[in-house]
Amino acid sequence: MTNILKYQCGFGNHFSSEDPRCPDSLPKDQNSPQRCPYGLYAEQLSGSAFTCPRNSNQRSWLYRILPSAKHEPFQPYAGGSGIISSWDEIDPNPNQMRWKPFKIPDGNVDFVDGMQTICGGGDIRSRHGIAVYVYVCTVRMNDKAIYSSDGDFLIVPQQGTLKVTTEFGIMEVSPGEICVIQQGMRFNVDVSEPSRGYILEVFGVHFQLPDLGPIGANGLANPRDFLTPVAYFEDRKCQYTIVSKYQGKLFAAKQQHSPFDVVAWHGNYAPYKYNLDNFMAVNAVSYDHPDPSIFTVLTAQTTRPGIALADFVVFPPRWSVHERTFRPPYYHRNCMSEFMGIIKGKYEAKAESSPGSATLHSMMTPHGPDTACFETASTAELAPEYIGKGSLAFMFESSLSMALTKWGNESCGCVDKDYYKCWQDLKSHFKCPDAEKCHSCHELGHSTNVSTNYASRLFRKTE
Repeated sequence: MTNILKYQCGFGNHFSSEDPRCPDSLPKDQNSPQRCPYGLYAEQLSGSAFTCPRNSNQRSWLYRILPSAKHEPFQPYAGGSGIISSWDEIDPNPNQMRWKPFKIPDGNVDFVDGMQTICGGGDIRSRHGIAVYVYVCTVRMNDKAIYSSDGDFLIVPQQGTLKVTTEFGIMEVSPGEICVIQQGMRFNVDVSEPSRGYILEVFGVHFQLPDLGPIGANGLANPRDFLTPVAYFEDRKCQYTIVSKYQGKLFAAKQQHSPFDVVAWHGNYAPYKYNLDNFMAVNAVSYDHPDPSIFTVLTAQTTRPGIALADFVVFPPRWSVHERTFRPPYYHRNCMSEFMGIIKGKYEAKAESSPGSATLHSMMTPHGPDTACFETASTAELAPEYIGKGSLAFMFESSLSMALTKWGNESCGCVDKDYYKCWQDLKSHFKCPDAEKCHSCHELGHSTNVSTNYASRLFRKTE
């Protein structure tokens, strides 16, 4: 496999690639010649409207042995039924949610049949929304490929390395790396061991690098670290199944050849991978917390400036040197929805977190450090500390209000119904300076700290 695992680097670049077995297979000076080299077919894959501004226009030209239109009619897919797009399966649930590590089945389950929808929001048909999935699989997809007509897949492996074959070439994606397969791109997933991970799908927009603003020209995810595969084709006659995810449902069509027959291609619409170890973390070097947006790897923006349809945020190992600051994440109620997963190790603010688990803190649902974390961090000596060593957590954050599926809410069998208890032992540390005189404090049993002026006013009112 190593001889075909070659990549081109850069984010959003216009690439040109051809399989070395067929030199000069890219047409010269034009996209659609009357006769393509080697008798290939020219086919354009559009990732944006033809009339989009040049800086956001995405498309690639593929030169393939047979066009992708050569297949039998699509029929409802008879395999896994975990892909859904209805956000009205159950009543809304505003509670903090935690899932224990998602179970990997004992039998033979491939990537497509092992996908399950946890939650989502928005609408596929109007091209504005997202969906969050978990995948668990034990075997390769064999002669089967899938593509999404709905949106872009951001795949986050947690256990097991994926060999992802695409129309553009082949990528190997291990835990600690991510890959993005954009709308319409056919791909196949091969695994050699039980595998598990998370998927974020965005409808209507593509992922981009976040603007850096006052950070300047460098930092966070550097464009040079994104890798796009080089062309690699197979000319194989076989009974192949093409699975289409269309309007939130799966359909299948048969064809008599491999879909991975692209000999050459060029364009700026292509799959890519990224190693999260390359993320250049930025943090405070004096006091307090910058917003967690400084950990954004990729963002999918709405038409409202600064409002993300979805952000992909990573929490890597890093130095913590804040002075006079409660260093773990603070208690928070967010106008965004936060889905978090653990790739390895434990999350710094939740002692009970474990790889393969997840949490969802919905819009305005309060959350923050558990009791043990708060008590420890509140009294710790504030020396420089390297936090998160051996751990890696991530977050899908969205401006949409997320709805749970029935599977995510109950039938997955992984819901931690005791999650709320991690905050129940938090106790009041309030100490009223005039508690001896303050009747209200005696009646309420207060022990927390308020200002002397306020306590005096309260005492006078009770006289």
